[in-house]
Amino acid sequence: MLKASGIKITIASGKGGTGKTFVATNLFQSLSMERIPVTLVDCDAETPNAKLFFKSKKESTREVTQKVPVIDESHCTYCGKCHEYCNYHAIFFLPQSQMIKVIEELCHGCGACLVACKYGAILEKDSELGTITRYSLTNHNTLIESRMHTGVYSPVQVIKKGIKEATDQIITILDAPPGTSCPFIHTVLKADYVVLVTEPTPFGLSNLKQTVDTLRLMEKSFGVIINRAGLGNDEVYNYIKQENIKLLLEIPFQREIASTYSRGTLLTEIEPEWKKKFLSLFDTIIKENGNINHQR
Repeated sequence: MLKASGIKITIASGKGGTGKTFVATNLFQSLSMERIPVTLVDCDAETPNAKLFFKSKKESTREVTQKVPVIDESHCTYCGKCHEYCNYHAIFFLPQSQMIKVIEELCHGCGACLVACKYGAILEKDSELGTITRYSLTNHNTLIESRMHTGVYSPVQVIKKGIKEATDQIITILDAPPGTSCPFIHTVLKADYVVLVTEPTPFGLSNLKQTVDTLRLMEKSFGVIINRAGLGNDEVYNYIKQENIKLLLEIPFQREIASTYSRGTLLTEIEPEWKKKFLSLFDTIIKENGNINHQR
């Protein structure tokens, strides 16, 4: 059993399609098969797909909402202070025409406009952003899915609620959204360790460099998995060697692996050798993290 108050491992990449969900689901399954309590949180709220790889039973679904302003024009003096205070340009204001409207899709629910208004002209209402769904799996572990509603401007609040849902777990694996923008930042923010999944191509290297720079600014511990090894060139290998970045695992560019994934099957379920590799990956992460004792 793991002896720790909790560890969060984020699986991330600078671009989509590198195999991030492949790594997250197989690592989760390997630990589950060892009867280690672990929760997987799908934080790719725009296109969550981790659930497709498991037989699951829905336990609960709840809405994620945020407060957005409603302007009572009967009390509004059209001073424009709410417009000035809004950093997200969510309040449209034409003083000459005395027109003022809230653009809900841009609102971040910060409440600055409420502070700005001295005339009681701003009220609030709930705006639905997405859902958090908890699933129980046949191995008694848990999958949490963050899913934003179509048309919502940012998935950040939905992602944060999904992560919060798993705060009481010993091990939490976070399947991050691709890129290095706000959704990525909030997924790695409280992570103890970040696994970066890349591929040995010029595009993969470019995105890896951006992600590494971001994580170093955040002072996060991280290592790299190279997926589709054998494809492309050696520039990614040269880069991580020069930067003294830990190479955690190589996943070869093989038709059998791609075919297994495309069928929605977990490689660790059908190939015992890959289960061992993902368990070894976990052991390496624990050692790299340095401040968590474990025993399996």
